[in-house]
Amino acid sequence: MQVTIIAVGKIKEKFLQEAIAEYEKRLRPYVKLHILEIPEEKRLASAMESAEIRAMEKEGERILAAVPDGSFVIALDLKGNVRSSEEFAAAFRQWELAGRSHICFLVGGDLGFAPAVLSRSDQLLSLSRMTFTHPVARFLLLEQVYRVQRINRGEPYHK
Repeated sequence: MQVTIIAVGKIKEKFLQEAIAEYEKRLRPYVKLHILEIPEEKRLASAMESAEIRAMEKEGERILAAVPDGSFVIALDLKGNVRSSEEFAAAFRQWELAGRSHICFLVGGDLGFAPAVLSRSDQLLSLSRMTFTHPVARFLLLEQVYRVQRINRGEPYHK
């Protein structure tokens, strides 16, 4: 199984960089993982709504250009399905059985996703009804992908 995470922005916080690196290491025996960071579109803090829409569209263009051909695309979005870890693990099993060997997760910027990105996505997933910063969402996603691998192999994991 290949897992690609395409995320807008860099992780600036050292503690999150370390946590993400730890889960990248933990995932190596289970999946081929690739994380691609897309640059945030620069804009003024006082930018007009039209400038924010254009910034979101530019980020969206870069995201779509980076999506691997043939991958099953899941965008992290507040309007997406909320799943338990066990339900997420069952979904992974179904994707594997359906021959989807490359899963691509999208983590947007602070403006969210352009409509074109949401249209390209095969599914929308919400990590929680709570709102997280995008770096925290990336960490939580990696932790859950690791947990899924442990669940699906019958290995112990923290409940």
